[in-house]
Formats: sequence, C-alpha cells, structure tokens
Amino acid sequence: QVQLVESGGGLVQPGESLRLSCAATGNIFSVRIMAWYRQTPGEQRELVAEIGSSGKINFGDSSKGRFTISRDNAKREVYLEMDALEPDDTAVYYCNADGRLDDVRRTPFDVWGLGTQVTVSS
Repeated sequence: QVQLVESGGGLVQPGESLRLSCAATGNIFSVRIMAWYRQTPGEQRELVAEIGSSGKINFGDSSKGRFTISRDNAKREVYLEMDALEPDDTAVYYCNADGRLDDVRRTPFDVWGLGTQVTVSS
C-alpha cells in the first residue's frame, strides 16, 4: 500500500518562506509524477506544481513564480519551497504521486496525502 506523508506546514507571516516535504512509502517500483495541490474551503483543488521523474516541471497558475518544486528520486520525496508568502496562499496543501507498483504487471497507483495546513497571516 502506497502512502504519502506530508510535513512542513504551519503559520507564517506575509513575506516569509516555508518548505513542504512529502515522502512516498510502500512497495513501489517507480514514481512518475509527484505534485503539490492546494485547496481552500468551497474551492476546487488546484495544481501548484508538478515534477516528473526526469525533472520536468509544470507550474500551476497559483505559484506565480514564487514557488520552487524539487524531488529526490532515491528517497522518493518531493519538496515545495514557497517564498514571499501571501495571505491568499493560505490553504491545505496536498501531495500527489503516481507510478507503478511492479514491473511485471505494471500495476499503476495514484495516491494523495492527507494534506498539511499552511496559514499566512499577520
């Protein structure tokens, strides 16, 4: 069973930085895409940024050039560095990953973490 464990959320003031981490655990053969999404009450979950196993990155509109995504393939971890945070960045941030459980049947997986709260307030 694949699980994603997020960490690094919290309360920060406007203009400060925060780094989120997410680790994929379980019996995994390969991880393809690792991504961060965020969601506020009453709104749809939106893409913040995603990164492929080769390092190709795609940013959502919400990142606005202030966020950096990276990953450590050996550790199966993904990170989101958020700079110059604004109150509008307040949300629950979710980690998402997809890939294969095995190399024979190529069983896919696509899982979500439980989310970590980021609050930007003075």
